[in-house]
Amino acid sequence: MTRLKMAWPAGAVVGLMLILIGLNGCGSVSGGGTGTQQLTVTTQSLPNGTVGVAYSAALTASGGTTPYTWSISAGALPSNLTLAASTGVISGKPSTAGTSNFTVKVTDSETPPQTATAQLSITINAAGQNPIQHVVIIFQENRTPDNLFQGLCGNPANCGTGANQYDIAQSGENSSGQIVTLQPSCLGTDSCGVGVPPDVWDMGHSHSNFLTAWNGGAQNGFDLDDVFCPQGGQNCAPTDPEYYYVQPSDVQPYLTLAQTYTFADHMFQTNQGPSFPAHQYIIAGTSAYAQESGYDIADNPNNGGGVYGCIAPPAAYVKIINTATGDESQEVYPCTDHPTLTDLLDKAGISWKYYTPTAGSIWTGPVVIQHICGPNQQPPNGTECVGADWTNHVDIQGQNNDILNNIGSGNLAAVSWVIPHELVSDHSGTNDGSGPSWVAAVVNAIGTSSYNYWANTAILIAWDDWGGWYDHVTPPQPFYNQYEMGFRVPMIVVSAYAKPAYISKDQHDFGSILRYIESTFGLGFVDGDQYADSRADDLSDCFNYSQNPLPFQQVEAPLPASHFLNRTEPAGPPDDD
Repeated sequence: MTRLKMAWPAGAVVGLMLILIGLNGCGSVSGGGTGTQQLTVTTQSLPNGTVGVAYSAALTASGGTTPYTWSISAGALPSNLTLAASTGVISGKPSTAGTSNFTVKVTDSETPPQTATAQLSITINAAGQNPIQHVVIIFQENRTPDNLFQGLCGNPANCGTGANQYDIAQSGENSSGQIVTLQPSCLGTDSCGVGVPPDVWDMGHSHSNFLTAWNGGAQNGFDLDDVFCPQGGQNCAPTDPEYYYVQPSDVQPYLTLAQTYTFADHMFQTNQGPSFPAHQYIIAGTSAYAQESGYDIADNPNNGGGVYGCIAPPAAYVKIINTATGDESQEVYPCTDHPTLTDLLDKAGISWKYYTPTAGSIWTGPVVIQHICGPNQQPPNGTECVGADWTNHVDIQGQNNDILNNIGSGNLAAVSWVIPHELVSDHSGTNDGSGPSWVAAVVNAIGTSSYNYWANTAILIAWDDWGGWYDHVTPPQPFYNQYEMGFRVPMIVVSAYAKPAYISKDQHDFGSILRYIESTFGLGFVDGDQYADSRADDLSDCFNYSQNPLPFQQVEAPLPASHFLNRTEPAGPPDDD
């Protein structure tokens, strides 16, 4: 018996919407064989795409060792769509609305040949077009919804487990079974009120720290986490520092954005570790050490003197985890190579930029990928990234000025990753409290752009890991593997087509951000069904492309954009957390 599976990933359609309705089909075995085969079609509603981007859905077969041929055995695809028999890719630009019924047949090259079929109906509807031409991912640092967004619960009726309530808790259980009421702290030392402690402490958020806090699913081990004081100081944190939250006045721009657009309060960090692997997940959906190695980078690297990735000193190393067994006994040089979303963007000719303050930072995802970095010498002897992908697409922007300048000059790429400087990062212990104003500056620049970016841009604001802070929602079970998934992190979806004042209850993770980009630009998956993008949703519940576009509302913030454009202090590297 041969088992075949067809998967239709999200794609893009020029000016149209595709709704795929799949029926499981059993095909008979030809040529005298015995048994049956199951051909499974995963269905999905697909938003249409940007003008000039064609729909592309990769059909993949699994379960056999021989090649497969894809064909239409009955009916016909809609006008201007074609099916490649050798690859199973449907492509083209549908020109007319309507419904087409047809049968897809898959035949392998075994003797006798095995076949399976599935009946499909494709409905093309000209309504609900996806106008998004730019996606901007702002990747902040180390927070949970319970820690950063308590201000959404100013009215207690706003928070709870209901469909229209924010899932944010005001208390949590510690490892002793005691209920701890969350207490306020301030995001940066300049904003502390009377009796409100400055948020200068930091907590461990390695993979082992995750396991401690998660505590076998009890979600009550946060108080057992490690606590660090700045510059080796002592006694910087109050009792149970993990159970503090940021006072609402410090993050009003975030609260405004969350209440105006879509707040995803079931967004989870894909990996169970800190920033170094998380920043690989946001560009690739994995922190795999090699494409099919079975090992992921699990933690932040060591012994690099502040420079990591493929230009780290030869003595640098990082732990890797066997994703099947959980073993973390091996250490490797912190340079990997595997497919990334940027490869799909390059192949499709879609522009992208990765804005980052320093080249060798643990927050600079591309420096870890050898074929993007293109180090000047073979690792571990490289000292500089000089590859074409790096030179053309990675912007070492110091104080984060370049993203604002490029928006102002009409040079916003189709896809932009925006990584903060430590002072604006929200990272506990190192930020100066200006992160919400900086994010507001980027959003306001897009919203007020003379190039009308507001009409065609989606801004996805997310935080890279939980940072050791308490959160009451247990990650989805069962885990996909021994390293996925992690704790909740916040995400705000900002766009003229984001659902207004909406609380998304769908399960999202970093793979969802990649999947949204893939869906918008018709890219397929990074590496078949191997990485997080293929398992995640595509954020479709956060958008309504049929609604009247939301008018842009200026986001009020304590600091104006000029504060960030005029900063002159050197771009300090983030810490190793």
